[in-house]
Amino acid sequence: MKRTIPLFISAVTGFVLIGTAFIPKFVDWGNDAMAWFNILAAFAFILGGGNLLKMQLQKISSQQPGWGYAAVTLIAFFITLVAGLFKIGVYPNVNAAQLSWSGDFLQEGSFFWWLYEYIYNPLSATMFALLAFYISSAAFRAFRAKNSEATVLLVIAVIVLLGRTYAGEWLTGGLSDENILGFQEVKYSDFSLPHLSQIIMDVFTTPGMRAITIGIALGVASTSLKVLLGVDRSYLGSDQEA
Repeated sequence: MKRTIPLFISAVTGFVLIGTAFIPKFVDWGNDAMAWFNILAAFAFILGGGNLLKMQLQKISSQQPGWGYAAVTLIAFFITLVAGLFKIGVYPNVNAAQLSWSGDFLQEGSFFWWLYEYIYNPLSATMFALLAFYISSAAFRAFRAKNSEATVLLVIAVIVLLGRTYAGEWLTGGLSDENILGFQEVKYSDFSLPHLSQIIMDVFTTPGMRAITIGIALGVASTSLKVLLGVDRSYLGSDQEA
């Protein structure tokens, strides 16, 4: 029974949300279901925060390797939590100036906004810059001209890499817009690295990405139907009926 009820709720809610896309009468029911989802999401955030505290405290108490990072994580977590909950540094709303907490916690100049702009964003940019460096390093080792196919892949990768950066403009930006002798429709600038990179992205990469996206969508749809019909019960923790 304790598994049948969650399955029933999931199936009904899922089919109602699907019905909202095709049947106007189900729109209000879908809005009610989404309101319940927001309530459940709030409880999920609480459980996620509790799990974060548990895992990090275990690392610190057992002095596991890297426990200092766990301490930094906890300090950052509590600072962000307190700043958001108590709206530290928030300016009062003009419509309720007598209430010091009436402003938006994301308002420019608030402490939470300062954390986001001057700590979270620089750290995110640093992480993605390091990720780009390691991806480029891995690509350099992987794209070796071992055979003809690898050579073609290497050449295309170099064109796209240079064409997407300032180096491509610096190397081939001086090509003129004059037509090549004997080819009225072809210009010298058509062979610039940014232009070649754009052609590769539009003609070859975009169809491939669309095919991958369609495959992902079909996979999501089939998995969703398995969950709604009760075929896949892995999200309950086990396939066995209690």
